[in-house]
Amino acid sequence: MNSNGFLTPYRGERYHLSEWGPRARPSTPREFFNMKHSRARNVIEREFGLSKGRWAILRGKSYYPVKTQGRIITACCLLQNHIQKEMAVDPMKEEIEDLESNYDHLFEDNLITHVEANDDWSQKRDNHAQEMFNRWRGEHN
Repeated sequence: MNSNGFLTPYRGERYHLSEWGPRARPSTPREFFNMKHSRARNVIEREFGLSKGRWAILRGKSYYPVKTQGRIITACCLLQNHIQKEMAVDPMKEEIEDLESNYDHLFEDNLITHVEANDDWSQKRDNHAQEMFNRWRGEHN
């Protein structure tokens, strides 16, 4: 269900990158949206895995006030970005990439279990999917 600030992939359409062959091209706006959503999710999960691997404070429950938790996460992200800019090879990144096929277990205890549905956001997703698909088709036809 789509809700305020939360867009889900379309059900019944190809989603996982393994379902897309090297030459497969999306044929509908829904397929294109799901392909892009899946790619973005993979990048985000990889970065969360890398951050949790590097910063122990992100691995467990936090008992700090919410404002402090936000600052801790922001600081870790800023440091992470700085490391990625300055290091030609990040040994932590290589280690995490070796575990790439097992990402789901890193997030099992942090799954979202409920969101309030919002039809406005479903319409936003449909409009966004159509705009993205049209732009992509214009560039690749």
